[in-house]
Amino acid sequence: MKFRFILLLIILSGLAQVGQCERIKDIVDIQGIRGNPLTGIGLVTGLTNTGDTSLPSQQMLVNLLKDYGLVLSPSDFSGGNVALVIVTADLGPFARRGSRIDVVVSSIGNAKSLQGGTLLPTPLKGLDGVGLDGQVYAVAQGAVSLAGWTVSGDKASITKNHQTVGRIPGGATVEKEELATYIETLSDRRFITLNLRNVDFSTAEQIAKSINQIYPGSAAAVDGGTISVMVPENISQAAIAGFIDAITKPDVKVDVPAIVVINERTGTIVAGETVGISSMAISQGSLVVTIKEMENVSQPTAPFSDAGSTAITKDTAISVEEPVGHLIPIDRVVTVADLAKALNAIGASPSDLIAIFHALKKAGALQARLETM
Repeated sequence: MKFRFILLLIILSGLAQVGQCERIKDIVDIQGIRGNPLTGIGLVTGLTNTGDTSLPSQQMLVNLLKDYGLVLSPSDFSGGNVALVIVTADLGPFARRGSRIDVVVSSIGNAKSLQGGTLLPTPLKGLDGVGLDGQVYAVAQGAVSLAGWTVSGDKASITKNHQTVGRIPGGATVEKEELATYIETLSDRRFITLNLRNVDFSTAEQIAKSINQIYPGSAAAVDGGTISVMVPENISQAAIAGFIDAITKPDVKVDVPAIVVINERTGTIVAGETVGISSMAISQGSLVVTIKEMENVSQPTAPFSDAGSTAITKDTAISVEEPVGHLIPIDRVVTVADLAKALNAIGASPSDLIAIFHALKKAGALQARLETM
């Protein structure tokens, strides 16, 4: 019988904060500039018996053919050459009439595959917060691309990728514009609002200072996620694009919060660069205990005597082997990468790392927020 333990003895001295600079345009969104979702219900035709056999798809086909003067009933269509689909698209903030946008086509019936199908002209409508607003913003049509295939026989089939969802690159033509409004006017002054994607007061203040170096007194950090920028009076409407480019081009230091995220299901650990670890020693053992049961033969050998008999006796041998624990000193760690490298160098597995981080947090040595997924 053997009992094995792993011995790791580590001294961790802490992490120094390392600054990282990013362009302002890469870490903020301009308030008011966003896409608008569009949706519509359409039919995909040209399928080889892989489409819908349900009543809704047949009824929609009947309604479509009625516009062409054909009076039919759903029972007249029993094949699976059409599929009822929902068509979605994103109307960009600066899309103009006549521009093309991508669409996604998804089966909503019992179709098996949209391979080889063509989407019939489908009007795409917008949303008003409650439901469809009734206005057509784009019209979609075209051949559906699945980036995969299906090959089937009587008893088996082989499929690559998902077969009931496809895309049509540039498959919709914009019919109605929905331009973004990103300049707000207050007391005859124009303002642009920048929203941080990751809220942080320090980063917001750095952005405001950087913009003020270009246009003094124009920017202010309203809170940890919002920077208000006043457009100077000498900036004309035609020069707004250049003004936005100028204020979002500089690099600023992004202050990453001290956080460690652990996914115990996959063994994934993600730690921010500012994660600090106070001086602490962590140990596990590499102790091998071996217990061996043995049977010995006992033969009496008393001289000039026939007394005694041969017997079998049991004996237990116990050996304890404890290798000398090695102390691995680690200099002051500068980055999380160095910390991970030091832990990996001593053979720490992802499960070991997770246990170590939990123990550090419990002992109060992990100066970061620990989140488990």
